[in-house]
Amino acid sequence: MGLATGALPDFPWDSLVPFGDRARSHPDGIVDLSVGTPVDPTPAVLRQALVDAADAHGYPQTWGTADLREAVVAWFARRRGVPDLDPAGVLPTIGSKEQVALLPALLGLGAGDLVAHPAAAYPTYDVGARLAGAEPVATDDPVGLMRGPEGDRVRLVWLNSPGNPDGSVLGVAELRAVVEAARDVQERTGQRVVVASDECYAELPWAEPWASRGVPSLLDPRVTGGDLTGLLALYSLSKQSNLAGYRAAFTAGDPALVADLLGTRKHAGMIVPAPVQAAMTVALGDDAHVAEQRERYRARRTALLAAVEGAGLVVDRSEAGLYLWARPASGDDDCWATVSRFADLGILVAPGSFYGSPRHVRVALTATDERVAAAVARLGGV
Repeated sequence: MGLATGALPDFPWDSLVPFGDRARSHPDGIVDLSVGTPVDPTPAVLRQALVDAADAHGYPQTWGTADLREAVVAWFARRRGVPDLDPAGVLPTIGSKEQVALLPALLGLGAGDLVAHPAAAYPTYDVGARLAGAEPVATDDPVGLMRGPEGDRVRLVWLNSPGNPDGSVLGVAELRAVVEAARDVQERTGQRVVVASDECYAELPWAEPWASRGVPSLLDPRVTGGDLTGLLALYSLSKQSNLAGYRAAFTAGDPALVADLLGTRKHAGMIVPAPVQAAMTVALGDDAHVAEQRERYRARRTALLAAVEGAGLVVDRSEAGLYLWARPASGDDDCWATVSRFADLGILVAPGSFYGSPRHVRVALTATDERVAAAVARLGGV
């Protein structure tokens, strides 16, 4: 039996509405840095791919076209250091959020099962566990959790690298330690333990060594030892390709696990539309538009980072992704005091309490160059 919506937390963004209203009253208008939604145009080559596939009179394939799955395989080999991924281990999804929210239920988790997720995290990891009737556990030490007294109850471990909201990146050794601990639990209990890594910001590294070497994937053979059993990586084209409105994403990894998920999705009719699958195929084969968008974000990040630090905030982590994870340099101000201070300048940012951190705010890089320049000017006057 599913949970009633009353058992879920209130939708957090509703509490930000008064601050948004205050920011909109600024004489030069609001600079909305609260949500990581792309503002730049969808590349023309991807829009054309959608148009060319618009005659979609038949039902699309739940598993995705062979061309799309092969494009995912080639992208993992070329961009993520994951050679020889099996196309049978690829599954397109309707954006990545629905997979995050539904995965615990699709895996059959329920009462007594633990779902671990990062301490500072996108709230849907928590919500997905609750929807399934499982117990969410916020922790920055999933290995310690699995090796501790409650470890035998862990059935799903969420990783998020690069992280939302904090831009943190997990290295190969850290990823491998989680995989090994999960496999130890499985061997000890005889129960399946899945490690799922949300990697949607992987094409946006800023700090070294990630900028030069790339962000490691959970599916990297240095992590897995060549065995993908129980492992899933989630990826979205929303950020790298400005396709948020297309709901274009995929899950990849263990072919047996993907087959289980596919079976349920077939029954439920959870299918990515055929024109979107065609656009995804083109997007995954074209690195040029991704590099162009990355440079736009790099310029915005450079400007906002200097302005935020100049306004007296400390930026923690933020090694990759679309956000600056900032807090006051001194004092005990909570995140809402910083949100209020920014709103008085006509700038809307997200409170860290949405993500489990009471002192930080999340500053998105997703505003136009003109709006970013406005934010920089306003912060420079503080």
